[in-house]
Amino acid sequence: MVDKHQLMGTEKIGKLLLQFSMPAIIGMLVNALYNIVDRIYIGNIKDVGYLAIAGVGIVFPVIIFVFGFAILIGLGSATNVSLNLGRKNQEEAERYLGAALVYGIIVSIILAVFIYFSIEQIVHFLGGSENTSKYAIEYLKIVALGFPAALVGYVANSSIRSDGNPKMAMVTLLLGAIINIVLDPVFIFYMGMGVKGAALATIISQYISGIWAVYYFFSKFSVIKIRKEYLTITLEKIKSITLLGSAPFAIQLGSSVVNYTYNSTLKVYGGDTAIGAMAVVQAIITFVLMPIFGINQGLQPILGYNYGARLYKRVREALFKGIFGATAICVFYYIIIQFMAKDLVKIFTHEQGLLDIASKGLRIEVFMLPIIGFQIICSIYFQAVGKPKMSLFMSLSRQIIVLIPCIIIMSKMFGAIGIWYAAPVSDFIATVLTFILIRKELNGLKKMDQKVQEDEEMN
Repeated sequence: MVDKHQLMGTEKIGKLLLQFSMPAIIGMLVNALYNIVDRIYIGNIKDVGYLAIAGVGIVFPVIIFVFGFAILIGLGSATNVSLNLGRKNQEEAERYLGAALVYGIIVSIILAVFIYFSIEQIVHFLGGSENTSKYAIEYLKIVALGFPAALVGYVANSSIRSDGNPKMAMVTLLLGAIINIVLDPVFIFYMGMGVKGAALATIISQYISGIWAVYYFFSKFSVIKIRKEYLTITLEKIKSITLLGSAPFAIQLGSSVVNYTYNSTLKVYGGDTAIGAMAVVQAIITFVLMPIFGINQGLQPILGYNYGARLYKRVREALFKGIFGATAICVFYYIIIQFMAKDLVKIFTHEQGLLDIASKGLRIEVFMLPIIGFQIICSIYFQAVGKPKMSLFMSLSRQIIVLIPCIIIMSKMFGAIGIWYAAPVSDFIATVLTFILIRKELNGLKKMDQKVQEDEEMN
């Protein structure tokens, strides 16, 4: 069984990347349907769909914020698991798995309780109007009850990939998404529950997939196991998990702040319709970027293992092939969106005002899409090799340091249209910064590889 870990250091990189990334890509695409399917069905609720989708859009920063903690703990622990497996230290890998699960349970319960009892204040703060607050509260109140399952399930699923079983990680995501897709129309339309039905379908699917992901580590399929004696946390483990997960967490936190900034400025310059349009655009872009994040998830254990094993040439090769794959996908989606923007938006709504704004905004938002893949892949590199500070900076550069000022400044200069152009401007600046930093890092990898070869020759 250990051989499947060793393959990450011996198998051809191209084959390995396909083996790990394809299941992750499929899984992430299907998983994206959690929010997308909700919004499709919600947007098509008779008479009130366009207001309901705006309501869900208002609380989306909260969803992103909570998911950020899932990523913080999940990817932080998965990186530690991968690095320790690369160092042939299975016991330590299992200790990190146990600590991460306990860490995830504690954090998720705290978040769920706080949000559940503060919903009205949160919705008001996020810009809920008289027309949209009702739907926002209905949705978030139920979804909050699913936070423990969503967070712990993600943590477990991240380590499934590090265990060398990307197909099982994909199955977990597929299981949750399929259940959600099936239950959505039943609860929303057949049972007449509306927005509440969409939220209920979501949390049921999260609990089922979360339980399945945890069960994997008790089954015969896993190499590393959940052991009772390791279900404990120490300050050292929390610090290491948090540090290595800080960069992807920053991306999510930044996304949450960005969504709030978008909604607050759009409320001033476009009202509820503009907020609803942004909710539609974000759903489409989320789906578009899922393959890139799938490559990230497939790439992370490969990079981590080979870096831990001091196979730096393979690290470089994996990074280059990851960038190539991500860029090819981004270019493909860019072309599709430019020609079919209105058709994509029609899936969510036929309300003319919402349709016009969303289709135009979508074309603008993806203007720099062909170069985004490079930036995202390079960010996960630094996280995977245990350099969280650099990864954190790169993440912050795109999501917070550049984008938020762009939204605020460009909205005041150009009104609503300036808000839509803020994202491509930010993407360009962040990608330039990323190029400078990754170039320096690659030169460092070359030197470390030469040193390893020299040491081997001397021995």
